[in-house]
Amino acid sequence: MRVDCEGCAGCCIDWRPVAPVPLDHERRGPRAPLDDTYNLVPLTRDEIRDFVEAGLGDVLTPRLWEVSPGEGVEIDGVEVAAIAGKPAFFVGMRKPPKPVAPFGLERTWLRACAFLDPETLQCRIHDTELYPDECAEYPGHNLVLGQETECERVERHHGGERLLDDAPPDDLHGLLLGPHALGAKVFVHPEPERLAGTIEHLETRDLTPEDRAEFVGVAVGSHPGSTEVDDDRASRARAKTLESESWANEAVAAWDAVAGRLGSAADEAPDPDEVEVARGAPETPGWDAVRRDD
Repeated sequence: MRVDCEGCAGCCIDWRPVAPVPLDHERRGPRAPLDDTYNLVPLTRDEIRDFVEAGLGDVLTPRLWEVSPGEGVEIDGVEVAAIAGKPAFFVGMRKPPKPVAPFGLERTWLRACAFLDPETLQCRIHDTELYPDECAEYPGHNLVLGQETECERVERHHGGERLLDDAPPDDLHGLLLGPHALGAKVFVHPEPERLAGTIEHLETRDLTPEDRAEFVGVAVGSHPGSTEVDDDRASRARAKTLESESWANEAVAAWDAVAGRLGSAADEAPDPDEVEVARGAPETPGWDAVRRDD
């Protein structure tokens, strides 16, 4: 597997506003996400724990799915996918609007991963212990499962060559399926009644810090291969998440405050370094440095 990521970041950006056709691969079938985030990366329990310990739990967000009546558990009048009668969810990274210029476009307001440098389109936590397996191995999981990759979608709609070698990698760490995912990547909330009001917030992009911390805590308190949750561990993770004041969360709020309409020109947007690096974001090396290393 080999990819050309320079000037792309299609897997990190919600580029639906600049796509010539609808991109709905995440919303086909009987279980549609309740949120409208594009390509939300599912983190493992250990990765979520590491984000929390690093003071970055405040940039994590949950995903739940709507199902047909009688197939899940009802919360806020919505039937939510469940395991053993309890709401199922995973946790990913938030995507605020940022001024980005993927695929040779001019700077445009598009939702992008909280850790994506809008200028270089490189990940600020790449080559750190926090870099998720799902990101490090992308698009390996898609290739193994025979699913279309974001690289191929970008090629089809914006040209260029992104997926240079489509041979699936032999060694994947983050691909957890079926029972192996339970408690390790797909989590179960033990008390649906505690989620009253949350589903409406999720659908309207109005999740509160308390909403997000509730799911983060349960994920950290989960046991792989089980629906059980360690209440003490969950409580500590929830509290630490609520105490977090990370540069990434501050940058999310800053971008939300100044962003224009999604898909609109962002030529008057603030300098990304002033919004992110000035708040403590790690700088990215740029593509010249990457080419030298190659």
